[in-house]
Amino acid sequence: MAASKHVSETPATQLLKKHKVAYTEHIYQYVDHGGSSEAASQLGIEPHAVVKTLILEDEHAKPHVMLMHGDCEVSMKNLARQAGVKKMQPCQLAVAPRHSGYQIGGTSPFGTRKRMPVWVEQSVLDLPLIYINGGRRGYLLALNPQVLVELLQASAVHVANDG
Repeated sequence: MAASKHVSETPATQLLKKHKVAYTEHIYQYVDHGGSSEAASQLGIEPHAVVKTLILEDEHAKPHVMLMHGDCEVSMKNLARQAGVKKMQPCQLAVAPRHSGYQIGGTSPFGTRKRMPVWVEQSVLDLPLIYINGGRRGYLLALNPQVLVELLQASAVHVANDG
């Protein structure tokens, strides 16, 4: 199941390889609206270690990336305050792929089409290992969370609401 099948490269894995980032591949059966809890269940990992990639926009429709624990929700009000904007909201489903270059359900923060500010829940960085989308549905990469700061210049925020 996990890491046994190789998946063809994605912009995310190409970027990670270019920067010599160590990761392992984990494949699961994608389920519509299953989310990170479905992935965690199939892979036998804690939902808290699965990091979801959300494409959000501020009041000027400027896109942002938010990385959050799979079992938590984002406080949009707190994120807007910490990001220094008036408002933050999810991008429309039709718009998000234009910013990220990825299909909904397969969005990775690595190798996005557009350069966007990246925000990460502070406690994600405290985990020894995270599982994050590798650029296609049913495909997670396990890696050190410090890569989010080192490679994406992610800014840590405290915006989690338990889900």
